[in-house]
Amino acid sequence: MDLTKQPPRRPSNANVGGITGLARMIDKARGHNNETIGEFKYGTVSGLDVEVLEFINMGVDEFAEAVEEMDDKALGALALQKTNKSQEELDAYNKEHLGREPQDDLHEQLLLDRIAKFAPGRTDITTVFASIELDDWGAFRDLDLTAQPPRSPHVRSVFGLVGATRMADKARAVTIGKLGDYRYGSDSSQDLAILDFIGVDQEAFREAAYANPNDVELSEWIAERCDKPAAATSRFNVERASVGRYGEMAERLAVRRAEVAPERGDIETFFDLQDLDDEQSFGLMDLSRHAPRSAFDLSAGGVACLARMIDKFRALNCNCMGEYWCGEDSGFDRPVLEFIGTNQEEFAAALKDQATDEAVVAWLGDRLSGKSEQDKAEFNDGILSYGPGNDRAWAFLRGAISRIDPSRTDIETFAALTVLDDKVFFARFKVGV
Repeated sequence: MDLTKQPPRRPSNANVGGITGLARMIDKARGHNNETIGEFKYGTVSGLDVEVLEFINMGVDEFAEAVEEMDDKALGALALQKTNKSQEELDAYNKEHLGREPQDDLHEQLLLDRIAKFAPGRTDITTVFASIELDDWGAFRDLDLTAQPPRSPHVRSVFGLVGATRMADKARAVTIGKLGDYRYGSDSSQDLAILDFIGVDQEAFREAAYANPNDVELSEWIAERCDKPAAATSRFNVERASVGRYGEMAERLAVRRAEVAPERGDIETFFDLQDLDDEQSFGLMDLSRHAPRSAFDLSAGGVACLARMIDKFRALNCNCMGEYWCGEDSGFDRPVLEFIGTNQEEFAAALKDQATDEAVVAWLGDRLSGKSEQDKAEFNDGILSYGPGNDRAWAFLRGAISRIDPSRTDIETFAALTVLDDKVFFARFKVGV
C-alpha cells in the first residue's frame, strides 16, 4: 500500500480480527515493506503499533514478515491465535482504545490544532483515535486534478472494480472544485457504468469518497450497498477494460491513437489511451502504469540499461516509481552510473533539465563520448549476460521465475528476468478480471 497516496485505515477500524488498530498497522507494515510509508510511522516508533503488537504477542519484524505473506483474513486469524485472549479481554481492549482521550499537553494541543484546521467549531471530536482520523482525512481529502492526474483506470484497489479508484479520485477533486479537464459522474460514461453496477448515485459516491480517503474503507462502504457476486465483478472488469479492442470502438480508438500517438501500437484500449493522456497532459513518466524501457534497449548512447535508467529516474522525479527501484537501490543502475561517471543525485537533478535522451547524452558529454565502441560492447555484454554466480543467487532467480511464469526454464540472466517480469506484471495489471 502506497501511503504517499492514501492514509492507512482508521485506528478504529476493527474489521481485521476484531481488533482496533490492527488494520491500520497492517497498512503501515505494507507501506514499510514497500518503502511507501510516507510520513506515517510503523512499529516501535508508533505508540499505537507498540500497544497492538504487545496485545497480539508479536514482534515488529515478525509482523512485517507475516504481512508480506498473508492477506487480511489470514492476518486476523494469526493475531487472534497469537493473542490468546478471551472475547471479554478483546472487548475491554477495544473499548479502552476507542474512548481514550489525550493524556498529555502535547496530544491535547494536537487535537485542538487538527480541529481548528480541518473541522472548526466541532465539539464532538475528543478522543485520540478521532484526532488521528481527522488528521488523516484532512491530509488526503483534497485532490487537485489540475495539478496531477487521477489514478489509472486499470487500478482495482476500490472494491476490485476497474475505474472505481479513478472515479474516487475524481469525486474528491470535484468536491473541492479541482476537477480540471476530467469528467465525473453523469458527465462520464465510464463513471455511469460503475455507479450503475454498484447501485449508488454520484452524489452518494462523491460524499463517501471524500469521507473515506483509504481505498479499503471506501470498498467497505460500497460492499454494504452492493451484493454483486464475484462473477459479475469479473465480467464487468473484462468488458470495461476491453473497450477499444473490438468492433466499432476499435475503429474509434484507432482514429484517436493516430491523432495523439501514431507510433504507440501498445495502446490497445481506451483505458490505455487514458493512461497515455494522463502522462502527456502532466509531463509524467508513470511506472505504475507501464514498464520502463527494456534493459536491452541501446537507444540512449548505445549503453545497455541507460534508457531504462532514464525512465526510472524520470519517474522518481515525479513520484511515479510504481514497483521499481533505481539508483543505488538497483543492481542494474549502479554499474551504469559507474560506467558513465556520475551518481544518482547528480543524474536525478540533470534529468529535471534534460527533456530527451539526446539531451541527457549531450549532458554526459565526454563521460560517455569518451567511451570507445569496444568499451560499450564489453559493458553491454557484461551487464546483459550477468547471471547467478552461486547456489543462493540461482535459488533467487529460479524462485522469481517460478512466481512469474514457471514454464520459462530457459531464462538464466537477470536482464532477461526483468523483461519477463515487466511483461507479465503489466499483462496481469491490465487483464481486467
